[in-house]
Order: sequence, then C-alpha cells, then structure tokens
Amino acid sequence: MNYAALASGSKGNCHAFSDGLRTLLVDAGITLKQIRLRMRAVGMDPETVGAVALSHEHSDHIRAVPVLLRQTDWTFLATPDTLAAVNAIHGIDIPKSRVVRLRAGHVTHWEGIRLLPFSTPHDAADPVAFRLEWKAFRAAVVTDLGYPDALVADHCQDLDLLVLEANHDVQMLREGPYPPQLKARILSRVGHLSNESMSELLAGVLGPRLQTVILAHLSEQNNTPEFAQGAALAVLGGSSATLYLARQDEPLSVFNASLPG
Repeated sequence: MNYAALASGSKGNCHAFSDGLRTLLVDAGITLKQIRLRMRAVGMDPETVGAVALSHEHSDHIRAVPVLLRQTDWTFLATPDTLAAVNAIHGIDIPKSRVVRLRAGHVTHWEGIRLLPFSTPHDAADPVAFRLEWKAFRAAVVTDLGYPDALVADHCQDLDLLVLEANHDVQMLREGPYPPQLKARILSRVGHLSNESMSELLAGVLGPRLQTVILAHLSEQNNTPEFAQGAALAVLGGSSATLYLARQDEPLSVFNASLPG
C-alpha cells in the first residue's frame, strides 16, 4: 500500500492510499486538476481513484466535491451529518447511488480496505478521522482536532503509518496577527492540534510497529516546519520511525517496500 499527501494545510487537504489497482482519497480540498497532476507527479494513476472519504465539511476538505460529482464517477464516503452539510454548503444533492454512509465507530469495507471512521473534537457537524487497514497494513489520518482525547489515542495504536496534525505553535499563534476570536477558536478544544498536543498524542501511540509519521495541516502563519519537526523528534528519539512533513503546495509520497502488503 502506497501513501501520498497530495496537499495539506489551511488552503486544501487531500491524502491518497493506493495499492496500484485502486485508490481511496481522504478529503478533496484541492481541485480535480490538482488531484490528477499531483497523483501523476508521485507516480500514482488518477484513473485508479474510486472513492473519497470526507472527514468533515470545512471548505479546505470538500472544495472539489461539486466538480467530482459532475466529472467523475467516484463514490463519496461520509457520515449522514457531514453529507448533509456538504450538500447544503455547495447547494448540491449527491445521489444515494454515489454515497456510502459512514458511522463513527463502525467499520466500512471498500474495495478490500477496512475503513474505520472515529469521532474527533472539532467544530463541525460530525467530524471524524480515519483508520485504514489493507491486508497487514495499518494507517490513520488524524487532523482537525482540538485536543488528543482518549478515543483518538485508542484508534492510533498499532499503526504502520500515522498522518498527524501539527497545526500551530501556541506562542506564535498568541503573538500573531489573527483576530482574537479566531485565535480562541484554534486554541479551543474543538479547534486544531498544537505542536505540544501533537507530541503528547504521538508519545502515547509510539510503538515498535510505527514506521512512518507524517506531520500534516501545518499553519503557514502560526507554525514552522522546524518547530513541528522538533516537537515530533523529541518524542521519536531513537525509534525506528521515519518523520515526514506534508506540505500545501507540493505532494509527498511514501513508497516504502518495508510497509506490509
């Protein structure tokens, strides 16, 4: 199983998991054109995409949905509340034939992938993160959460690959140019994960199986790659895990022959 962060940040998010024959996207916050261009750039075939799992309805995760509805035959996997919010925001009606309804805490199978959505503390209708299993390979995409609660930590155990939010440095955010209301929202328990909270969660799930950690959803104004990576490396220490940084403007691919499957 191969993974690529096609885009990650406040301007758009999209992650891809592919076995070469079928590809599942997690979120679609960049244009269809960019999805295709970035997949090709990392050696993935856009024609293998069959579905996109939507974590929640914020624009940087669902921006491409109307175009995908018109120009592809992809299936949309989402909880009913997220689906309703997406339809309302975009003024569309995704037909039932194109939808697989998800329920937090319940497994759904798609083309051999075992997909488990689980609830996250975020200010959206029914936000979820995703744990994916394919044969022996286990991964999770965990972004857009205000704090690392026990439920999230439980679902991030025994992974091969973890995509984890490192949105902001608290001091940078507090001293930065954002208006007070936005700062308060980001810092709240339904906002975004700080470097400190990211490292707390990472420390709680780090084990010998974890081989790949991708830091995601970094704020361009309130964080730096050095701060985020430093916080993660302080936890990873002498572990065998490799640390990567997902970026907004260019794709990152992990084609690792050591990954199971």
